[in-house]
Formats: sequence, C-alpha cells, structure tokens
Amino acid sequence: EGLVEGGDNIKQANWLSVSNIIQLGGTVIGSARCKAFTTRAGRLRAARNLVEHGITNLCVIGGDGSLTGADIFRSEWAGLLEELVRDGQISEEVARKNCRLNIVGLVGSIDNDFCGTDMTIGTDSALHRIMEVIDAITTTAQSHQRTFVLEVMGRHCGYLALVSGLASGADWLFIPESPPEDGWEDLMCERLGE
Repeated sequence: EGLVEGGDNIKQANWLSVSNIIQLGGTVIGSARCKAFTTRAGRLRAARNLVEHGITNLCVIGGDGSLTGADIFRSEWAGLLEELVRDGQISEEVARKNCRLNIVGLVGSIDNDFCGTDMTIGTDSALHRIMEVIDAITTTAQSHQRTFVLEVMGRHCGYLALVSGLASGADWLFIPESPPEDGWEDLMCERLGE
C-alpha cells in the first residue's frame, strides 16, 4: 500500500528504525495488502513512486499474493516505465537510469508450508505466541478442572496446530491435512473422560 500511495509511506530506514523489533510479531512497518496494486493503474503509481525515490531493488516478504504481485510488477516494469515516459511523468533519461527492477522474494508465512525451507518467516514468532498462551491457560485449566479449546491460525496448513499440540501435550487435535473421521465426537469425549 505504501508503494502505491508513496509520500511519507516511503522513507529510508536506519539502525534506530529496526532496533529492538526482532521479538515483535506481525509487521512492524505497517505494510498491508493493497487492492490498488492488483490493477495496472496501481502498479503504475507504485513504479512512479519507486522511480521518484531512485529505488530499483525490492525485498518482498510475503506469501503467495505478495510474491505473485512482485513477479507481475517485475515482468511489467519496462512497460510501466515506457508508459510513464509517454505520459510525461518521467524523462527518458530517468527511465534509462531505472530500467531494471531487482526483486528478492522471501517467503513470509506463519503456515510453514513452503517446500525447500526449514521454517518460513513468521512461523517461529507465531509458535512462541501460541506457547505463551498455552502456558498461561494451562494453570487455569488445571486449577478449575476445565477443558480448554484453542484455535490457532494456519489456513490450509496444520503445522502450527500440530507443533504446538505436541509441545503442550494436547489431548485432541484437528488439522486440515487429516480431517476427523465419523464418530470423532464420541472418541474425543471418551479420551477426555479418561
């Protein structure tokens, strides 16, 4: 979104900008999905903003949507610059100076569902948050002799549920890769009754 909107959304980072953020979950820079970037007009505005700041290298951290969008942006780059020149928004010299857009894509997904990586960016901090919550509610569950149900994120991937279930000694677990069989309710009640 900052790429399309430009202005104060694009600024140079320094050591102070990134100090003491490694333990924070989520996106500390406030980036967000942008519907406008899915259109050519939005990508044209983004190209204009990058050229204006002299940026020709992008490091895109995200999932399928972000990385697909980055690939489209890269493939359209020359055409976007041509259009900006044709519309008089940039000179041919500026277009020549910025003729190449280099993109590095890093998989950022709490799902940990990307082949060829040990752990995707975001998985570790998500697991830490889940374990903090489990540690906090376990004592309460034991003192009140209650059963707690915890739902974790993971869209189509049960990695977070599986690993946090193993780490916490969960009695029952549902993951999308292995849907429950018929009669699971009775089996679960029997297990919890034990």
